[in-house]
Amino acid sequence: MTAQIASVAFAGVEARPVDVQVQVAGGMPGIVVVGLGDKAVGESRERVRAAFASLGLALPAGRIVVNLAPADLPKDGAHYDLPIALAMLAAIGVLPHGALERALAFGELGLDGSIAQTAGVLPAAMAAQGLGRTFLCGAASGAEAAWAGGEVVAAPALMALINHIRGGPQLPPPERGALAEVARPPDLQDVKGQERAKRALEIAAAGGHNILLVGPPGAGKSMLAQRLPGLLPPLEAAELLDVSMIQSVAGLLERGQLTRARPFRAPHHSASMAALVGGGLLARPGEVSLAHHGVLFLDELPEFSTQAIDALRQPLESGEAVIARANRHVTYPARFQLVAAMNPCRCGGGAVGCRRGPRCAAEYQGRLSGPFIDRIDLQLDVPPVTAADLALPPAREGSAEVAARVAAARAVQAARAAHAGAEATGAVNAHLAGPALEDVARPDAAGAALLAKAAAARGLSARAYHRTLRVARTIADLEGAESVRRAHIAEALSFRRIWPGETAVLGHDGAVLATSR
Repeated sequence: MTAQIASVAFAGVEARPVDVQVQVAGGMPGIVVVGLGDKAVGESRERVRAAFASLGLALPAGRIVVNLAPADLPKDGAHYDLPIALAMLAAIGVLPHGALERALAFGELGLDGSIAQTAGVLPAAMAAQGLGRTFLCGAASGAEAAWAGGEVVAAPALMALINHIRGGPQLPPPERGALAEVARPPDLQDVKGQERAKRALEIAAAGGHNILLVGPPGAGKSMLAQRLPGLLPPLEAAELLDVSMIQSVAGLLERGQLTRARPFRAPHHSASMAALVGGGLLARPGEVSLAHHGVLFLDELPEFSTQAIDALRQPLESGEAVIARANRHVTYPARFQLVAAMNPCRCGGGAVGCRRGPRCAAEYQGRLSGPFIDRIDLQLDVPPVTAADLALPPAREGSAEVAARVAAARAVQAARAAHAGAEATGAVNAHLAGPALEDVARPDAAGAALLAKAAAARGLSARAYHRTLRVARTIADLEGAESVRRAHIAEALSFRRIWPGETAVLGHDGAVLATSR
């Protein structure tokens, strides 16, 4: 007796079809699971055995072979419990022949036969919808599965699902989970002083640029970073789907609730490389993927391990986190906006300055590699806040006013991308490259001369040169200018920080024309 039902295995956020085949034959009694499953898959035989016992069902006196095909695809997780149990029931005749042909099952069984919540329901349900199959899952997963559309059957327990398939009491289709309200983030109006840093934050929000804030303790670096989400527009429909798929695989969707708020991830500086970029035994998504279409905030940047910081270089450039293992190769999306903060030296470098002199700053900031710094568009020093700044009244502009200008600038960028035939969703200046960058960010003659002079004097790399052009294009968009002018180039260059050991030669408009060591 043989029966089968479909399920899925995950490769990143992609759900790949898996056939769960069960054969009941003669031989020594027992259950054997084959097909390159992990320990959780192997343990499913005990959970299925206990669930059957709770229903008063006895397994046939023979050898039961469970094959998860294709056999060379790694499989992990407890969500194979439900398809294995259903295929067994069909093999022994409890379920009618052919009842599972157009179904895809996904769920973990409890010892009492209940069906538990499982990570990865949304991409699995979308795979079922794409294959034209009915998605069978637990009641706790129904609200999340309903977002995929298609036919969903969500049962609280195995017995209820058996009765539904056999034509007994029918389970109602689950309702889609609520779209959670976007919580109001901290307001930019709370930050006293730091007008230049606020300007840089506005530019970063408008163009999706990475930003590094360097300043003494108490200067407001963390306050500024925490207010960036309040300047960003809500997630668009396609972005919401991308973010929700990652959160589903990571098991972070509660009660099937999705939210249009952009992710804001702030890992502690003790985080490992695998925690940041993803990995581990099962190649799970890391912080860079959980921050997809959102913000990754790294406070006390030099305190992170050098290996972890340099591992960010590839995701920052490509927008993907590629995890290579001996038996699998997984790619997670990781198009995030990096906001980093650091003290100028280990001593803090407050109002009294560093106690150990310039060498302390050089050693501390030297923990950051040049290629990593090269990938940060906006780099600026944040001065300490004075008593006079704290005595000032609240700023006239808050997050709402700045967010309105950011939304207008992003609308210009999306319209420009749509006109060029590119994907408008997420088309911000920070992602411009190649001919598209040359077409929209070509400066006027005076701006080109200034950029060429500064690039030669400072030894800017090709990456830094292009990132300066992207920032200048964003500044022009905030101003409503059609072309990039010299003033925009000058302001963009002013956000390329001077690092220890360098001295700067400034032009009359504040642009850095030359540096020397």
